[in-house]
Amino acid sequence: MKNTFVIIALSLMAAPLFAQDPVISDGDKYKVIFENDKVRVLDYKDQPGEKTHEHSHPAFVLYALVPFKRNIMLPNGKILMREFKAGDVLYSDEQTHIGENVGETPTHIIMVEMKSGMSMGVK
Repeated sequence: MKNTFVIIALSLMAAPLFAQDPVISDGDKYKVIFENDKVRVLDYKDQPGEKTHEHSHPAFVLYALVPFKRNIMLPNGKILMREFKAGDVLYSDEQTHIGENVGETPTHIIMVEMKSGMSMGVK
């Protein structure tokens, strides 16, 4: 019984150290539309003025379905302004952030998250 309590207490203390999965932290915005052992594909939508909770992504490719503008706030306090046109594609290494739609249009993207151990080699 003591061991169970210790494990639970340690888990609760460690939880704030790791940002959440965006599907959990912002399930109203992120939807899983495909997943296998190599990738997870997310559909993301928000409205002007909306903000996400802090969350993390492994390395990913983003495809913009519509034009939008947003700020990405990194844990170190740095703010990145991103503006996309429909059809723009972005690759990013793993990242923890808070996103905010600072434009006048909704955001709608498809994001392909790479799973660890994924082979990038061509056969």
